[in-house]
Amino acid sequence: MSRISEYLLETIPYDRDCASLLCRLQSLPGLVALDSGLGLDSNGRYDIISALPSVTLTDTAQQVDMFARVQQALDQERPASPMPDVLQALPFSGGALGYFAYDGSANIGIYHWAIVVDHQQQRTKLFALPGCSSQTWEQVKSCLGQEVLSPEEFELGQAFQANFSAAQYADAFARIQDYIQAGDCYQVNLAQRFSSRYSGDPLSAYLRLRKNIHSPFAGFMRTSNGAVLSFSPERFIQVHVTQVLTQPIKGTRPRSADPVRDQALAQELRESDKDRAENLMIVDLLRNDLGTICTTGSIKVEQLFELHSFSNVHHLISSIRAQLAPEHAALDLLRNCFPGGSITGAPKKRAMEIIAELEPDPRQVYCGTLGYMGFDGNMDSNIMIRTLLCTQGEIYCWGGGGIVADSICAQEYQECFDKINNIINKL
Repeated sequence: MSRISEYLLETIPYDRDCASLLCRLQSLPGLVALDSGLGLDSNGRYDIISALPSVTLTDTAQQVDMFARVQQALDQERPASPMPDVLQALPFSGGALGYFAYDGSANIGIYHWAIVVDHQQQRTKLFALPGCSSQTWEQVKSCLGQEVLSPEEFELGQAFQANFSAAQYADAFARIQDYIQAGDCYQVNLAQRFSSRYSGDPLSAYLRLRKNIHSPFAGFMRTSNGAVLSFSPERFIQVHVTQVLTQPIKGTRPRSADPVRDQALAQELRESDKDRAENLMIVDLLRNDLGTICTTGSIKVEQLFELHSFSNVHHLISSIRAQLAPEHAALDLLRNCFPGGSITGAPKKRAMEIIAELEPDPRQVYCGTLGYMGFDGNMDSNIMIRTLLCTQGEIYCWGGGGIVADSICAQEYQECFDKINNIINKL
């Protein structure tokens, strides 16, 4: 298979909505999109789209260090010739795209071409790197020249069913309270899984949902037997050159259609000692995770308990910055912090043991991470909450929340639904 030997870069027509690009590329294997939410979110500047990976790395047995495998593939596939400045200015200029699942499995591609949509500059770049196959480049160009066709209509076979009844959730909640009182842990994130069957193309579902859910860290990825659809509001870890940013979410209130009630809920969250304490607990956990990989003294809490309002919920978000130590790569940091503390609890290891004991079904992709790891060493990743997994005709979605000593069972149970109702009720 012949490969191109030079860097190729084109400016193609800008569209605030990347749906047309996804529709044109829908037939290509390995289609992946990191989606900033229709360019409407202040945090969401870029969309990144690619397909036809040069190398695909998957593991379902959870017996391999997938972080090391991805780093090895990046080292092997990185172009030898210097990268042009205009590509270096993009957030992603080739490398790995995909996800690491909570359960240790992964689906990662090494991509030598991509489309990067810049909503701030209203500009779209299409590029290919040395190493991209000539056939891939021709297929991409051919697809982009075709008319936009909608994917096959997506349909649910039945209403979503939870894997906890209210009584079963209460039993698990009580067990966690026993562990907290015994000193085993301080916080445990308990999640419910909702399942159904589906027919049609998951891309159709993704395009339908994203019209109303504008998440800054959304994403879509086709897999060999389905797809992952993520509408995550939460950044996990970003590395730009050596600068590290992580933004954990803890603290939730539902939105209300009544503006007065909605504002009251937001203010209640701002002033909640319980939610602020939960958030601070995860900030401390992440500071510890960063501490073994980042430069000593570089870890700074930039913002604490900042209110962010999304389509269905209000959240408290904190921001932590650090500097990556020169002897470590971004994937070392990701491995060290994985999975994120905001969706496990504290201390992390014990919280994960309790999750495995009490949740009836495995989390699979839920609470893993979807993102990019570039040839240039840069990285950005989400935490896969508000995420759907389509696999072999089954569709799963999860909703959970952190339980601490003063949590109220009925409120925690309802929070699971508040977080995902705007997803499962609109499919």
